[in-house]
Amino acid sequence: MEGYDRNESPSGRSDAVDKSVFGAGLTTRHLEAFGRKVTSTATHLIGPASDSSIGEHYQNALTDIQRELRHPTVQRRIWALAQTTPTDLVRSKLSTSEIQSRALSSLPDELLQNIPEDTNTYSLFQGFQASLPETDHDHRKSHRRRSSKGSKLLTDADRDRALPSSISGLKEERERLNRRLEMMGIRKNMCSAEIREIDNKIANLNNMRKIVLDRLAGLEMDEAELEHRLVELDNKLEDMEEEQEELAAAQATPRSGAGSDQFLSSDDQAMDASFMSESIYQKLSPRSRKHRSTRKRSMPILHEHFEPGTAIKEIQAHNDLITALDFDVPFGTMVSAALDDTVRVWDLNSGRCLGFLEGHHASVRCLQVEDNIVATGSMDASIRLWDLSRAHFAPRDNRINKGGNEDEDNGLNYPNPEDAPPSPPTCSMEDCAVFSLEAHVDEVTALHFRGDTLISGSADKTLRQWDLEKGRCVQTLDVLWAAAQASTSLAAGTNAQWRPTGRLPDASADFVGALQCFDAALACGTADGIIRLWDLRSGQVHRSLVGHTGPITCLQFDDVHLVTGSLDRSIRIWDLRTGSIYDAFAYDKPITSMMFDSRRIACAAGENVVKIYDKTDGHHWDCGAGVSAEVEGTNPATVERVRIKDGYLVEGRKDGVIGVWAC
Repeated sequence: MEGYDRNESPSGRSDAVDKSVFGAGLTTRHLEAFGRKVTSTATHLIGPASDSSIGEHYQNALTDIQRELRHPTVQRRIWALAQTTPTDLVRSKLSTSEIQSRALSSLPDELLQNIPEDTNTYSLFQGFQASLPETDHDHRKSHRRRSSKGSKLLTDADRDRALPSSISGLKEERERLNRRLEMMGIRKNMCSAEIREIDNKIANLNNMRKIVLDRLAGLEMDEAELEHRLVELDNKLEDMEEEQEELAAAQATPRSGAGSDQFLSSDDQAMDASFMSESIYQKLSPRSRKHRSTRKRSMPILHEHFEPGTAIKEIQAHNDLITALDFDVPFGTMVSAALDDTVRVWDLNSGRCLGFLEGHHASVRCLQVEDNIVATGSMDASIRLWDLSRAHFAPRDNRINKGGNEDEDNGLNYPNPEDAPPSPPTCSMEDCAVFSLEAHVDEVTALHFRGDTLISGSADKTLRQWDLEKGRCVQTLDVLWAAAQASTSLAAGTNAQWRPTGRLPDASADFVGALQCFDAALACGTADGIIRLWDLRSGQVHRSLVGHTGPITCLQFDDVHLVTGSLDRSIRIWDLRTGSIYDAFAYDKPITSMMFDSRRIACAAGENVVKIYDKTDGHHWDCGAGVSAEVEGTNPATVERVRIKDGYLVEGRKDGVIGVWAC
């Protein structure tokens, strides 16, 4: 130990500061001296026994080791070395940046097992070289060439004429072009790899989107089931409250009037019973039972995530031409009528028939669905109102055949619709009839109701206004008389706005083709091609819109525009503020049905597809089974009726099929 002290540097700083081993304060010199002593001790221990000084040397060696170990500095250093972990020993020899680099580059075995196979032909370094700009090296060479020639610059043609081409120069140029060609091949491979990666991502995203769409569809089906149960509970609560009110009223009625009934004769009692019977009283006023609201608490949004033109459902609804259809909300309740003299109620969510509305004696020509209220106009000259909230639903087990396919039981998948059995109703519609309106003398061809007011148009050339609270006709509008009055006044006036057309109504078309009302305003389209705007307060025509050359078959208006369709194969958009035509577009065949929502106008134009006009960008496109008919080898029937709400389109065809599409 004393020898170590004598070997200290002149500056007084020990080599332990500069040559510490493992960060424990032990220098290389200390270890060398300690090793020499251990070696000498071992030599004396295993040396020849003839050596007489072995005991002396052994004793001296142990004495030196003991003296060395007793030194406090050495003891502290050995203790520090014993307490140092292997990690600290490694860190003492590595810098901080190197430790961070190794920590970041370390990958667990789980990630190493899932490394995808590398399909790239080129290495990462080649890809890096290919990503460098091509012109940097060439620019540097050309810059050096220009600087060596001085201020005089030569073009490529001049240089080729002035300097003869050498073999080495041509080889260099060939290598340079080969290099560029190789780099272009690498770039092409990189682009192709990126495209494949993007395609894989798109496929994965499409799969994820499909999974989420299925989840959304399941949530909306569960939501519809819960809303149906809530409606049933609300109806039961209303029935119980009405029973309690009737019971309380019966208990509070005095019994003194009971004796006066004894003086009535039997004839008077029979007359009173016949007069106040429900069948006669029903024609005078509707039932006192109030309408129950089944407005959906939440609107379906599944169809909003489909691409426009996506088929949602197809139903073999009837065995003959669809004459009228309407629905309340997307995936809600739909009512359809056909020439097979049936009116069916459908659940658009499941595509199943819920029941039949029975009461008309002929086919229904027009209908409207508003919440749970349905109005139907028939060829038997009557109008009937129905309250779907009064339907009594059957248990769910009765609607599903547990041993087979439920669609086969519903009769919707038969190739020949006439061979299909009638769809079993899943609920009773007997109590849904509210009342019947009977005043027209010919078939009802158009109707529209809003609130407590219903307007109907008939082949008897009249329009009738009905009060739904009292169930009676409150006003009759004679269309022929109004047309004659307008022609007379326009012919007599000098500043007439519209000239008489002189056209006669088309006998093959409905005289009243379409109508719509809003408060006191009524728009009506007739067979003479004229749209008349009525004021229901005065019963007079406020304005006539002349432009169509054929019978009007459909119309709809909003706050600004009126859209009309006609058998003259045109759709016209009118500006209600000026009475002029805002826009018009023609088709190849007559227009039989039309409806628009906030974005699109959909119409049936005598083809196997629905014609769509996008009001936002003016784009025309087709939607329906006929779009892919040539590819699939099918021939769908002609579309007769179309309804669209919030991008949810329902079409009715001549063969009784109803198609549901995202639009």
